[in-house]
Amino acid sequence: MERHHSAAARGDAGRIPPVYRAVMAAAGPVVRWWGRLEVVGVHHLPTHGPVIVAANHDSAWDPVVIAFAARRHRQIQALAKASLWKNPLLRRVLDGMGQIPVRRGQADTNALDAAVRCLSAGGCVGIFPEGSRSQGRQLRARSGAGRMAHAVPQARIVCAAVSGTVDITRFPRRPRLKVTFFEPTPSSPSESAQELATRLTDELRAVAPVATARRH
Repeated sequence: MERHHSAAARGDAGRIPPVYRAVMAAAGPVVRWWGRLEVVGVHHLPTHGPVIVAANHDSAWDPVVIAFAARRHRQIQALAKASLWKNPLLRRVLDGMGQIPVRRGQADTNALDAAVRCLSAGGCVGIFPEGSRSQGRQLRARSGAGRMAHAVPQARIVCAAVSGTVDITRFPRRPRLKVTFFEPTPSSPSESAQELATRLTDELRAVAPVATARRH
């Protein structure tokens, strides 16, 4: 599992791997031109040190759009569903980007351990507290984000509220993408991992409500 995070653990923007840079360059025309991306509050994202980026999740495009918005500050090593690694070509890309495979719908301690190792080494880990795409529904937060924060208490938590991604493929109508980075409300010592993940989700959804592709 360590091979999925060693390149990213160093963390700062100047050491982003070539594969990650290539994917960001390829995503540029879609995200920046077609999507008319607006980025707010990126100064909240530290350029060094352990960071947990918590985000809402409505579209498969969310990880790419958030990573592109953050690209000048950090490489985000995202927790991604393990089934993506079944494709040999995609597996090479994901490994080159330093992404972390996680088995959805079960307690994946290997993925959590990999994320904690990355954070402990000063890396930046992205996670969707909701666990999977909303598909138009309000989902219950999973405890993973809170468990990571408890395991590495020195890690900063930054929220990334993303909107507009459900409309990226609605040709010929262009979407309006927006990523808002912000610091969540400070946690209390008594807050459990589940309570923290739930609060992060609530704060994210206050900025970016659950969305589905518009029909008109």
